[in-house]
Amino acid sequence: MAERVIATAECVAEGAAWLAGTEPRFAHALETTGPWPLRLRDGGFAALAQAIVSQQLSVASAAAIGARVEAAGLHAPQVVLAASDALLSECGLSRPKQQYLRALAAAELDFEALAGLPSDEVVRRLVAVPGIGVWTAEIYALFALGRADVFPAGDLALQEGARMLFARDRRPTEKQLRIMAEAWSPWRGVAARGLWAYYAEAKQREGIR
Repeated sequence: MAERVIATAECVAEGAAWLAGTEPRFAHALETTGPWPLRLRDGGFAALAQAIVSQQLSVASAAAIGARVEAAGLHAPQVVLAASDALLSECGLSRPKQQYLRALAAAELDFEALAGLPSDEVVRRLVAVPGIGVWTAEIYALFALGRADVFPAGDLALQEGARMLFARDRRPTEKQLRIMAEAWSPWRGVAARGLWAYYAEAKQREGIR
């Protein structure tokens, strides 16, 4: 059976209604935040490059560096492979991230083929590229491929959003949050949107670009 793909705001609304009817805390989150955002992005090399740039950075820092990377035209593999260390450094990229971007550029991923694979296989193929971890791969599957049931439980803002919404004393670990999220299938990708929205409302800052 093909996986459900989120393509429109109506898809998000359908998932949010299901979650609100299944878990009262999501009903509370929806009342607090209003409709949850679609957050879809174009796929391909540029999307993964931006995800790598965003790793372990605040939303503001990721946006600033991402804008410099885009302005430098580093949105295609051949451009990244030809770029000097100096140019990458001027964009604000650390030495490890320079290496990761070059590894991605050299990987020759078939992005069209990725879009037709199950989410687990998408993640498996992406994490085989140096510098792409599970979080980055799941973010790509969630936002670039629109997979409705992908949940990047390693995201700190999701963990904090879950702590607040479910009134826990401590932030759940990645493993604990994955277990919690099993009850939100087949709409875990919409649950993630809801938790990010709740985090943003409570903290008055975005938890994800």
